[in-house]
Amino acid sequence: MKRGAPALAIKRIGIAAGIAVSLALAASVSFAQEPQSGIPETPIMAPDTSATLLESGFRDLYNLNFEAARNNFSEYEKKQPADPMGKAAEASSYLFQEFTAKGVLTSDFFLNDDKFLKGVDGPPAQNANPEFVRTNNRARSMAKQQLKLNPRDTNAMLILTMTDGMESDYDALIEKKQLAAVSLTRQAENEATALLALDPNAQDAYVALGAGHYIIGCLPSYKRAFLWFGGIHGDKQLGMQEVGRAAEHAHYLKPFAKILLALAFERERHPDRARPLLAQLAEQYPNNSLFVHELALLPPTSPAATDK
Repeated sequence: MKRGAPALAIKRIGIAAGIAVSLALAASVSFAQEPQSGIPETPIMAPDTSATLLESGFRDLYNLNFEAARNNFSEYEKKQPADPMGKAAEASSYLFQEFTAKGVLTSDFFLNDDKFLKGVDGPPAQNANPEFVRTNNRARSMAKQQLKLNPRDTNAMLILTMTDGMESDYDALIEKKQLAAVSLTRQAENEATALLALDPNAQDAYVALGAGHYIIGCLPSYKRAFLWFGGIHGDKQLGMQEVGRAAEHAHYLKPFAKILLALAFERERHPDRARPLLAQLAEQYPNNSLFVHELALLPPTSPAATDK
């Protein structure tokens, strides 16, 4: 044997022993992790349930369970902190609760021009809802930050459409700031138009678009003429068509669009067209007594409607 061979042999034995020990340790760990059946366990990825939190939250909202709705939206915000939809949904719960408390989404309100065109009873300071304003502003700010990074971010564009549309309704009906409301209505319309040009499937945008066209179209002619010079155009028929599209194809705002459309049909003296919408809502959201109440207020079905 050549000089140095024993040392080389010992070194080889040491390497082999090290490999053997490593294999033995790996085998023992593997064996310890295997179930008694002998079939190795495979890691199971927990499903992402964040989307269902939004679904559940909006379902609670339309059932008038606002606390449960906000709990779901809060959980969504924890799971998806970068998505402004969580804050926008939370803001919608405050506004919908305010509208419910003030009777905004009723025929008594919609069919009364003094209320529909001038806002709820009481002074603005008494009706103010700071939680809505704070949360809505936060959602808008998050969406704008995302649009700085990607101007074609359709989710952020939808949030801007929603937040500006909601604040327009809040300004007009709760705080009675009509000029500010009209300005935001125009802004929401522009945002909705830009969004739909990029993503025609973003049907929730038609709520802001249609509501703006319809409400401005209901104003007295002299007010419409004043707004027309400012580039703001109302059109009741177009507005109802756009809200109708949302009532058929929107996602989160579909029930809200159905409420608006039903009340618009009543305002335009087409109760038979409002009836199926209210019936659908009453069946889908049994805890919302508003839908059953409004359905009961409709006049009997006309023979002409029955024959259709």
